[in-house]
Amino acid sequence: MENLDQIAELQSSPELIAKLYQNSIMKNYVAGSVILNENAHIRAIPIVTKGIVKVLRTEEDGREILLYYIKAGESCIMSFLGGMHNETSKVRAEVEEDAEILFLPIDKVFLFIKEYPQWLDYIFRLYHKRFEELLEIVNAIAFKRVDVRLLSLLNKKAELIDNKIIAITHEQLANELGTARVVVSRLLKQLEDQGTVQLGRNKIILV
Repeated sequence: MENLDQIAELQSSPELIAKLYQNSIMKNYVAGSVILNENAHIRAIPIVTKGIVKVLRTEEDGREILLYYIKAGESCIMSFLGGMHNETSKVRAEVEEDAEILFLPIDKVFLFIKEYPQWLDYIFRLYHKRFEELLEIVNAIAFKRVDVRLLSLLNKKAELIDNKIIAITHEQLANELGTARVVVSRLLKQLEDQGTVQLGRNKIILV
């Protein structure tokens, strides 16, 4: 997606789409760039028009866990909530795949909610989707083995980039799963022995 008019909730209001472009700042980022840090003030809401952004939570001991991905046509509901309540960010947003992002100032977010029901529908749809994804994360951590979570994460990444070759390190996977690198390396070796994956230098191939 490169155009906002491909977002279902916005298609009925060309005027809203035009205003989103007029009032936003477009920026391009390469993979690995951090667009929002934890404890940062939220002055604008990101709308991804191209690429993929991942949202993570970091604990005081340095451990991380992946919360969800933001794909083209989506935004970060955590930024919406934090910005609307004048709170600092509780998460970190990092570019997973080279991205093009529109940043809409917080004051315009409020204005468009009052003026355009389509904008509110868009926000509610994202809120519902993220809530379900976070429930899945809680369920996985509480009830699923790490190997199951690891394979699920690899499949999700492959689906997002539409490619079974995933460029990632064991350390990055461990961070996103909230576990130790040695655990991920051991589980990946088991998956390779089972014929589920092939391991390469900083890449994993789903068989």
